[in-house]
Order: sequence, then structure tokens, then C-alpha cells
Amino acid sequence: MQTCVFRRDSPSQCVRWVGGATRLYSALTPPLSSSPLPPPAVTNLDPAFCQEQKGAPVCPAELLRQCEEALRGRAPRFHRKFTQLQDGGGVPSSSIRVMQWNILAQALGEGLDSFVQCPPEALSWSRRKYLILEEILTYRPHILCLQEVDHYYDTLQPVFAGLGYSSNFCPKPWSPCLDVEGNNGPDGCALFYDESRFEFLDSVNLQLSTMRIPTNQVAVVTMLRCRSSGRCVCVAVTHLKARSGWEWLRSAQGSDLLRHLQTLVQKHGHDSAGAQTLDIPLLICGDFNAIPTEEVYRRFAASPLGLDSAYKRLSEDGSTEPEYTTWKIRPTGECCATLDYIWYSRDTLRVDAVLDMPTEEQIGPNRLPSFSYPSDHLSLVCDFSFKEKE
Repeated sequence: MQTCVFRRDSPSQCVRWVGGATRLYSALTPPLSSSPLPPPAVTNLDPAFCQEQKGAPVCPAELLRQCEEALRGRAPRFHRKFTQLQDGGGVPSSSIRVMQWNILAQALGEGLDSFVQCPPEALSWSRRKYLILEEILTYRPHILCLQEVDHYYDTLQPVFAGLGYSSNFCPKPWSPCLDVEGNNGPDGCALFYDESRFEFLDSVNLQLSTMRIPTNQVAVVTMLRCRSSGRCVCVAVTHLKARSGWEWLRSAQGSDLLRHLQTLVQKHGHDSAGAQTLDIPLLICGDFNAIPTEEVYRRFAASPLGLDSAYKRLSEDGSTEPEYTTWKIRPTGECCATLDYIWYSRDTLRVDAVLDMPTEEQIGPNRLPSFSYPSDHLSLVCDFSFKEKE
């Protein structure tokens, strides 16, 4: 099993950039690099971004306004509401907003995924990057978990560093994006967290394995400490194997991830003598490419780690997933399914609010992606609080 271990002593050593509306707009507008592989470090960023590294943070509201200005005249965006939940007492002032989203790799959207009802103009990066930023900035998560990221180095990392986020990116070792002409490098998983809310403790990049054989799927696992409460939380983002017929592989990958999570939680929850000192909650976000009846879903639901799926809380009985988290039309037909999840430790975290799903009418007859929405997957957003210790 190949496991790349990532450590940082100072996660705040991120690129920060700022400027007026004109300079920020021009930094996002030019065509971005199409090099076959992403640069190894942020020092090789797009020159337009490098010019903006002034050391002061970017205002999220100002950046959101500029995204909206760049998208002026487009079809209306989805208006989604939070369902507020009453679930017992949590630690005051500890609400954590978590966003899970497969943003659709640019190379796949334009090259391999074949969204037959989506106009090519709606898939251009010059447009999609504003839609992606707008969706994230609208909800301003404290923890952001993304899949199919192939514009990490030249867009997402520098933009969110300027907004005060630290991040880690793990590319797929054999990304299908590399088979697309003019690609921007491999896609992978990225995990961002708000440095004003969390202190970095540990992080590991995983290449998921089955029967000790490394696969093409990856995960980022990061241990954080909440600055306001002092409580620790372990966050993971992953993207399991796609396509029908690979259910057994997804199950094996999920089991491998659960083993790694248990090891990391035990490492940080026990002292040098092996005695348990902390009960560390888990947040696991991902595109599992698995419907709720699949074995990998059942493995997570029955895990001894005590996990539950947050989006079940939208249902009347609290036990049913949404009807869909992805809705697309490909040459093979229409796909409407629930594949994306936010898992959490039910004994140590409570769900305070869940963002609802857009309706079929909002999504429209041509489904996703579209001029209104940049991905074939819908974002999931939840507010969590730490439960009071007994």
C-alpha cells in the first residue's frame, strides 16, 4: 500500500494576494495555463496571480460581488435554503460549516464526460471558474472538501489562500484528465480549512488500496483543532471508483479509508502510554459513486466509528437520503442518483442545519451542468456543532 504522508509545521505559509476590483477581475479572466502537470509549488503560479501577492487578505464579499458581476446576464442561480434542526445542546459558538462538492474536472467536462444537453459555452473554464467560486463564497464554509479538482494550483489554492484558507491537494496517480488534449494536469481531491477557525495538527494523503494493491482513487485526511472550543476534529475527503460493475472495488476502498481513519484517530486520541485521552469526531466527505443500497454505504453506516449520514436529516423520518445529488444526461442516457455524502460522528457531533436540494424545476430539463450551475454534482452544505462532553 502506497501512502504519502504530508506534514506541515506552519500551515499559514500560504500565498496571499489582494488588489482592487480591476486587478482581481483581470487575474481571473485570462486563459489559464494548460501545462500537462500542475506546478510542484505555489511559487510557479500563473503570473497574473503572482502580481497580486501583497500579503493582505481578500474580502470574501468583494470577491463574491466580482463573480456575480462577471456572470451578469446569466440564467438565475439556484436559490437553496437551510433546514434548521433541533438536536440537543452543542458547545456554544462552535458551529462548523462543511461543504462537500464534486466540482467537475475541467478536462472531463469538456473532453470525456459528454454532457449531450449542455451547451459547450457553459463548459468553458472562463465561465465555470466564476460559478464555482460563487457557489462556495455564497455559503462560506469553514471546511471545504472538493473532488475532480484540476485547477488547484492556478486558481483554487491562490484564491482561497487569499481568503484565509489553508489547503492540501492529492492528485490521482493515473488521472483520466491527462488523456484529454490541452489538459491542466491530473484531477484529485482537495481539502481547505479556514485558518481563523482551525489550527492544523496533522495531514495524510492516501492512495486507497484493495487487497494491498494501490488503486487510482485517493483521499486527503486532516486533523484540526477548533480555535474557539479547543476540540479536535478529523476531516477526510475522497472520491471512490466510478461506474457500474465496480461495486466490490468501492467497498474495498471504503474499508481501506475507514482503517486509516481509525488509525489516525487512535494516534491523536491516546497518550504515549496508549490510554485514551480524547474522543475525536470524524467528518468524511466524498463522491462515493455509490447509491445508498451499495455495500460501501452499508459499511460506513455500520462502522464501529459510529458514523451517520448528515443529509438523511432532510427526510421526514431522518433515515432516507435525498433523491439525488447528481443529475445529468450522457449519450448512454439520463442519470439521477444519490452518490455524494457527508458522514459524521453521531456521538460527538450534532447536525444544526442542512442545505436543501434544488428542485427538478430549478435544475431544468437539460439537467446538469448548465449555464446556471457549473457541475453535474450538487454541493452539500451542513452546519455541525460539538456535542457537550459527558
